[in-house]
Amino acid sequence: ALVVRFLTKRFIGDYEANTGALYSRKFTIDGEQISLQVQDTPFVSLEDDTESICCQEQINRSIYWADGFVFVYSITDYESFRLLRPLHQHIRRIHPNANIPLLLLANKGDLLRARQVSSKEGLQLATELGGTYCEVSARENCQGVHEAFQQLCQELSRSSGSCNGEKRRGLHLVRPKSPNMQDLKRRLKQALTSKGKSATAL
Repeated sequence: ALVVRFLTKRFIGDYEANTGALYSRKFTIDGEQISLQVQDTPFVSLEDDTESICCQEQINRSIYWADGFVFVYSITDYESFRLLRPLHQHIRRIHPNANIPLLLLANKGDLLRARQVSSKEGLQLATELGGTYCEVSARENCQGVHEAFQQLCQELSRSSGSCNGEKRRGLHLVRPKSPNMQDLKRRLKQALTSKGKSATAL
């Protein structure tokens, strides 16, 4: 929902399941235009009774080529918050020496009555992991989502000169093929058509 909100400024509560698609968006940062590629990765979970994450190989490939990370959790779901520290440890094993920008994004800020994770906990974890913290609502506030991603883009722009190319030296993995905005538009159209049919049926 956050990626769709960021790329299209629209919110759709239910749409096609996450397939790990890659999308592109151009940003102007300090007068310079940059092209941002966003990998919408599949769901990550904790292995049973452990603090290790269980993730698809596609996520590992994404971690190898990523220049920055957005950790998203729901303030109404403590388990989604709980897996962020193990996920960060997993990333550090892949990039032990890289200084990669990290954005900790607390979603569903409109559901305060159902909150399970406090802002203080989110801020503390962001500080511990060396990232920045934002609390947003993909449903209610498009501007908040946009500003959070823009903040990460600014950090990426500042750090690109110091680590460009070093991280991927010796890796045999390549970036995914070109971004596919047409696929996102198709998914949105399908979701809107589906909603229209449901409304008509009612």
